[in-house]
Amino acid sequence: MRSTGIRRSLVALGVGALALTACGSDDDEAAGGKTRITVNCMPPKSAKVDRQFFEEDIAAFEKKNPDIDVVPHDAFPCQDPKTFDAKLAGGQMEDVFYTYFTDAGHVVDINQAADLTPYVVELKSYATIQRQLRDIYTADGKVYGIPRTGYSMGLIYNRALFEKAGLDPEQPPTTWAEVRDAAKKIAALGDGTVGYADYSAQNQGGWHFTAELYSQGGDVVSPDGEKATVDTPEGRAVLRTLHDMRWKDESMGSKQLLVINDAQQMMGAGKLGMYLAAPDNIPILVKEKGAEYRDIAIAPMPGGRATLIGGDGYMFNKNASPEQIRAGLKWLDHMFLTPGDGFLGDYARAKKNDAPVGLPEPRLFTGAADEKDQQVKKANANVPVENYRAFLDGNQQLEMKIEPPSAQQLYSVLDGVVSAVLTKEDADIDRLLKDASGKIDGILARS
Repeated sequence: MRSTGIRRSLVALGVGALALTACGSDDDEAAGGKTRITVNCMPPKSAKVDRQFFEEDIAAFEKKNPDIDVVPHDAFPCQDPKTFDAKLAGGQMEDVFYTYFTDAGHVVDINQAADLTPYVVELKSYATIQRQLRDIYTADGKVYGIPRTGYSMGLIYNRALFEKAGLDPEQPPTTWAEVRDAAKKIAALGDGTVGYADYSAQNQGGWHFTAELYSQGGDVVSPDGEKATVDTPEGRAVLRTLHDMRWKDESMGSKQLLVINDAQQMMGAGKLGMYLAAPDNIPILVKEKGAEYRDIAIAPMPGGRATLIGGDGYMFNKNASPEQIRAGLKWLDHMFLTPGDGFLGDYARAKKNDAPVGLPEPRLFTGAADEKDQQVKKANANVPVENYRAFLDGNQQLEMKIEPPSAQQLYSVLDGVVSAVLTKEDADIDRLLKDASGKIDGILARS
């Protein structure tokens, strides 16, 4: 699953697989002998401020690199699953195109990505990017893409409700037992207050089950990607916790089959204590749902074992010329991969335009590059960064795990498992996991 935007922008960026115009190396020379590259993920016109920033940054890049002509395409969303594979197969994809982490392997498998290995030495920022993110776009020792942003799941919680329930907001839950205990106390406040909410529809229940399974030290599929591994003690522990919170503690409320917007609405209205999400939920809670920054905090994933990560990056059309690849890498460095600068990193510009600065993610870089990025972010912070300290510190101890193969198909299966547990008090957890395991094995066998 994608997160809710994983961006620092004023509004969720529309990032899109766009106009079906022929792209690739046949059009690599612009007038005057320039190298022309087509790129996607330009914010749509409806996102006026982000659109302005993007255009400003492209203009600055072209001024700095007068031999390169950048042709941006915009639409919403950036990667439309209905057209993505067709554009690749039909040779219609941009020279530099956006992908979710979960699609990188697929693009390589169908032989639609250019091999960037000989060129990444020219990408100044490449070595500073977190290795676990770089590895997502690496296959058989070859580099096929460049990460742009990343997110990890954590526990968003309402500090005001914690205090009202007699809980210490400076000491958020670190285990699922502590989550359960805190949820009971928050739900006891009454007046429709829910202690903990979870999704169970539109594939989002399967997404969260996966994150919760990771947090328990489990996995959805075997390391070779061929067999389901949900019918395990860890899988049963996830479902038993949800069942008991829902039916024994009554801390999850009676309304179920929730999706992300439901949880956000409850949190924004001050009626929800906790739910799982990435940090990019926080500005949505404030700007769209009525919450206050001071009341919203985030802690690391309970369980202490692992957390689910996601994000996005860019790959290159397999027909891109060497000149286009080199130009595209320069463009990525300028736009997204310069600490404290560019479209995602110009925090002073973001602050001036009332965009949130100081959220704990995305955190793309390591070493000196990360230090510089964090220093500039801190200098321009306009949100209560202390509310995110537990998340930053705790994440250092967690394994970061990407979503499973054929994620959306698997999530559809697991949706049924989670929804059954949250809507049927007598749900047979063992049977649910056994049946789901068989269905997942079938999906994996066909993929």
